[in-house]
Amino acid sequence: MNGEEIRGIMEVIAATGKFWHDWDVLRSLLSFWLKQVMAEYPESQMDGGIESQDSQQGFLPDETYPELATRLDEALLSFIEGPPFTLQRLCEILLAPRSIYPKLSKLALALEKNLLVTSTLIKCTDPYPIPRTQKLLEPTTENKQIQGPSCSVHGGVNSVVFDGDEEMAEAEADEDSTNKDSKVPR
Repeated sequence: MNGEEIRGIMEVIAATGKFWHDWDVLRSLLSFWLKQVMAEYPESQMDGGIESQDSQQGFLPDETYPELATRLDEALLSFIEGPPFTLQRLCEILLAPRSIYPKLSKLALALEKNLLVTSTLIKCTDPYPIPRTQKLLEPTTENKQIQGPSCSVHGGVNSVVFDGDEEMAEAEADEDSTNKDSKVPR
């Protein structure tokens, strides 16, 4: 799989918060991408430990870049049953790391925070979304239907699925009818 395909998979996950791929395969792709992203930071090329300033921000004292990369990769690989429930945020971070975290130390802390969780997601059974490159001129009835959640979190709650705010719509309708009824001619 090339970098563009991996990026496409991660973009879908970042946009939906769901995943459709085998976790073992996806975990390997994320591990590869994690290492690539971290290696792009200039701090990864430094000899010796991570800056002493960074050590005060949560890194282990005298931790080298390879040790840091290994620690984060092992945290990702430790998820056996499925991805962490923070998968969506993890993908968002890995897709645009420099725009969010200009320093490796900040990136590493964010990644660590998203990997030190215990709840996991299960594979989604909804139809895979249509890639942005294949936009349809008119939505089909299949694409218009909103289905209930079919992707859930182990040890957590079901993922959020937008289905409109029915209570708010009802409250606004009640308010409109009350306002119409309460208008008294002068």
